[in-house]
Amino acid sequence: MIIVIIRTLIVYFALLLSMRLMGKRQLSELELPELAVAVLIADLGAHPLQDIGIPLLNGLLPIAVLFCCEVLISGAAMCSPRLRSALFGRPGFLIEDGRINQREMRRSRVTPDELMEQLRSKDITDLRQVQYAVLETDGELNAVLYPEHRPATAADLGISPGNGGYAVIVVNDGRVMGDNLAYLGRDAGWLSLELRRRGISSAKEAYLAVADRNALIFAAKKEKEA
Repeated sequence: MIIVIIRTLIVYFALLLSMRLMGKRQLSELELPELAVAVLIADLGAHPLQDIGIPLLNGLLPIAVLFCCEVLISGAAMCSPRLRSALFGRPGFLIEDGRINQREMRRSRVTPDELMEQLRSKDITDLRQVQYAVLETDGELNAVLYPEHRPATAADLGISPGNGGYAVIVVNDGRVMGDNLAYLGRDAGWLSLELRRRGISSAKEAYLAVADRNALIFAAKKEKEA
């Protein structure tokens, strides 16, 4: 039993390390070669766990080889647009200048129902508003509306909103995040004063508080457990 637990922990941390070193992009939408590597790594990591008679190295070594292949392929693709196009494919315009590109729809094997489903997921229900719809290489559909249908920006309205910078958590379930306060150039005294203004007597009574460089922008008090 102890051997099984130890083998499981070793494979688990080896998989975590491999995926972490491959980068954050591999943890989101996967391109085709990345998906193949992820599936193979998961399968190879399972074999030494299913059969204790298989040497642990038989699972760890292929994972290391696949990791090296992924790093090399990603590096080569960055240097060669042609290689990247061959491995990862190219984005396709399903809608171009307001017109559905039926040839590209057939090539990408996207049905009208699927196109409408993807647009609805982006809160777009009127095709007449869509100037471009691009099927990216990771399978994500991005839509660009005609200028008159795009949300108005501050520049469009001729106003200059204040810039408070990046908002961070300053209280997390009653715990003051000192590093985040220092990042904002604030201290515990300022935080206590802002919380009291919102009816929260201390940071220990706050469930969540978020602030930027200008002000405390959100605070929620802990609810009493039933």
